[in-house]
Amino acid sequence: MFDIEEELKKLPAQPGVYLMHDAKDEIIYVGKAISLKNRVRQYFQSSRNKTAKIEQMVSRIARFEYIITDSELEALVLECNLIKEHRPRYNTMLKDDKAYPYIMVTVSEAFPRILFARTMKKDKNKYFGPYTSAGAVKDTIDLIHKLYQIRTCNRNLPRDVGKERPCLNYHIKQCAAPCQGFITKEQYDSSISQALDFLNGRYEGILKMLEEKMQKSSERMDFEKAIEYRELLSSVKKVAQKQKITSGNMGDRDIIAMAKDETDAVVQVFFVREGKLIGRDHFHVTVGAEENPAQILTSFVKQFYSGTPFIPRELWIQTELEEKEIIEKWLEMKRGQKVKLVVPRKGQKERLVELAEKNAALVLSQDKEKIKREELRTIGAMNQVGDLIGLSRIRRIEAFDISNTSGLESVGSMIVYEDGKPKRSDYRKFKIQTVKGPNDYASMKEVLSRRFSHGLEEAKSLEEKGVDQVFGSFTRFPDLIMMDGGRGQVNIALEVLNELKLEIPVCGMVKDDNHRTRGLYYNNVEVPIDKHSEGFRLITRIQDEAHRFAIEYHRSLRVKGQVKSVLDDIPDIGPARRKALMKQFKSLEAVKEATIEELEAAPGMNRKAAQSVYQFFR
Repeated sequence: MFDIEEELKKLPAQPGVYLMHDAKDEIIYVGKAISLKNRVRQYFQSSRNKTAKIEQMVSRIARFEYIITDSELEALVLECNLIKEHRPRYNTMLKDDKAYPYIMVTVSEAFPRILFARTMKKDKNKYFGPYTSAGAVKDTIDLIHKLYQIRTCNRNLPRDVGKERPCLNYHIKQCAAPCQGFITKEQYDSSISQALDFLNGRYEGILKMLEEKMQKSSERMDFEKAIEYRELLSSVKKVAQKQKITSGNMGDRDIIAMAKDETDAVVQVFFVREGKLIGRDHFHVTVGAEENPAQILTSFVKQFYSGTPFIPRELWIQTELEEKEIIEKWLEMKRGQKVKLVVPRKGQKERLVELAEKNAALVLSQDKEKIKREELRTIGAMNQVGDLIGLSRIRRIEAFDISNTSGLESVGSMIVYEDGKPKRSDYRKFKIQTVKGPNDYASMKEVLSRRFSHGLEEAKSLEEKGVDQVFGSFTRFPDLIMMDGGRGQVNIALEVLNELKLEIPVCGMVKDDNHRTRGLYYNNVEVPIDKHSEGFRLITRIQDEAHRFAIEYHRSLRVKGQVKSVLDDIPDIGPARRKALMKQFKSLEAVKEATIEELEAAPGMNRKAAQSVYQFFR
């Protein structure tokens, strides 16, 4: 039994991170402290200064744990990582998890390429961005290829010059074919230099060149070429128009402001790169009514910049952040250079922050209904499922399915939904190892045994190393297990859990005669569900996703030739006869039940082969 009063006495007066758990051992809050002893004790002291949100959180704390760090900066880094991993319900949470695209110029190569990139790596290449529109990035890269004829292939040049024929891009004049030696390295480097100027926003040279070429083509009455240059000229002007100058001083900065109501906030970010506004985006944040802009923006900055690879030189912010100095140190550490947090007070800088605030307020008013609909579809749907079967606070559901198409060896799938959304990083695939033939129950038992045994072993290993099990990748067990089927599948799951001494609720997703979701099977009772409810739609999505993931894995293995048919084990039956039998009888069960005469009548079969198949199944 965890004695909070006794454990409070043991807290060290050192920097670190603390994690609050509820009665279900779910992490409900993560925080950092310069002195764990002082900070954690404050939660349990009577005070009038606590907000309603904190009061509610404290009332649910069943236990806490802490991790000591060497400095407050280390505590900040760990806090950001743990919040992102566990998404505690009482932390101010950034709802959006977006990855912004970049344009990468592979200057580390002798003949550089210009590519679309989802992340910015610490390598020798040049990166431009982040941009807010993947479509705009791809359009820009296409335009650069047309303008400067940069290669897109991954051939090793100059080593492979002349080894293969030029590709289609050369013939449609979107590549100068350095792979054939049709352009010298000096000429190619000049094209790359011009492309870099273009990406840096220096458009004057290309605009002038295209204008001249269009005029000369027109004078020569080569109107087809003139139209081509005119279209390129128009495309460049569109790109140039989108990048409006926001500051006379060149530099990288993000401009951040927010608007809030009682339960939600929207943070607007303007992305300025080399003095140009390259895009903007907004982020929804869950907040408490008592939280002020400084608290909300502090949480936003910590969560947002823990997940983005690019840190600008300056952040212009609507109001002074809490923990400003330590956040600046953290950002400086991530960037590798000094980072300034600025609260503009006058002039153009202040007007830009005000503009970001107005945009945030506009988005908040427009998206309020949209947010409500999304929450009803996800978290609301999870709550509906919980209410149906008498469970409270379902956050994580794991669903399992088996696929064994046409008598081929079985595979299993495990999918995960958290807060009503798929968490694909936690999906798992299982190639059945101990079961021969299409036996769904035995296959499911193997899958569940492997999944939960592995989790328990991982937790034990981490515990022996002195690490809390919350850090294990497979140790996070679900609040509810969903089986693709009724009583039989549920009983298999309960049998496995009982053997492993685990207590996790299990329900079956029951289908009707038309193979459509009908309801849930829980505690030996089929629970009817309103087919027009969000809970029903969520169950259907989970069932379909589990089935899709299993089928997809099975199909990929068949393509790779890694899945073996039961028929492969029969003497005198090779790939051609196996295929002919499955085409003739449609299923393995039909092959099993066929007579020798029926088997012999199948294309490519003879008496000896038919007898081999007949005897194998008897």
